[in-house]
Amino acid sequence: MNDHELVELAFTMLERSYVPYSHFPVGAALLCKDGTVFTGCNVENAAYGSTICAERTALVKAVSEGHRDDFVTLAVVGNSTDYCWPCGACRQMLYEFAPELRLLVANRAHEFVALQLCDLLPHGFGPKALE
Repeated sequence: MNDHELVELAFTMLERSYVPYSHFPVGAALLCKDGTVFTGCNVENAAYGSTICAERTALVKAVSEGHRDDFVTLAVVGNSTDYCWPCGACRQMLYEFAPELRLLVANRAHEFVALQLCDLLPHGFGPKALE
């Protein structure tokens, strides 16, 4: 799957978002080395701290299906004029499994930029920090 296709797949997840509070849908699509893709959307909760972001939804789905060290690219999209950057909690969760993960971050015009997670979370805290 190429970058454009992954971004477009993430956009299909916007309609599945549950966002009665923020009204800000986010979609994600996580590509693994074997070509498997896990999608996610944000799911809000009246107890705001229980909300889960699209990126973490895709990540947790992948891990629950046995993927842990084979993440290649993650597309994150939103319905805003700015790019939909992963929040700090998502950056940390992703860093746990793939500090070098390639990110495609898009805006509502379907324009996207590519960068590595470690550029968004330099000097991140991961499993190696516990050695």
